[in-house]
Amino acid sequence: MNNKVTPFLLTLALLVAAWFTLSPKVKAADIPAEASEEVSTLLADVKAEAHQLERDNEELKTFVQSATPLSWHSHATKLNEIREHINKTGQLLTNLNEARDQASPWQQRAIDEIRPLLQELANNTEATINHLSEYKDRINLAPDFSDYVTANHDLSRELAALVTDYVDYGKHQAEFQRLQEKLQVTTK
Repeated sequence: MNNKVTPFLLTLALLVAAWFTLSPKVKAADIPAEASEEVSTLLADVKAEAHQLERDNEELKTFVQSATPLSWHSHATKLNEIREHINKTGQLLTNLNEARDQASPWQQRAIDEIRPLLQELANNTEATINHLSEYKDRINLAPDFSDYVTANHDLSRELAALVTDYVDYGKHQAEFQRLQEKLQVTTK
């Protein structure tokens, strides 16, 4: 009986020793330490859409500020473009949520911070569209329309800046890791 126990204890001791010598990355395999390439790609796509939203909302803002009043059709066309970009960004956010388990902590935080801004922009855009529908024949005299458009513009700028900051962070972090490996520098 003693002969059977000794190999078992030796195997157990080796397993325990191996566990303690494993790198922290292997131990924390369920929490990705490095950024997910898929999530980084999706964030880059969100960035492109966010900048398009910013441009579209800037253009809509110039419509409202124009000395020559534009027809409600021009406003409606631009608002529909904005809604399409919001919907596309929303689909990208859904894809990000599906890839969340692969995301690093900073990528998960990016997803969490994008969601409420995009939701607020979507809600405000819908309110702007409803306001336009109500006042279409007198849009240039419509109360608060300019406020809705300005709020959309500000939200789209904030969204574009937020996503750009996260995408830039990811690029810089990847470059830092590459240089760290190249120079074989360890951090403690």
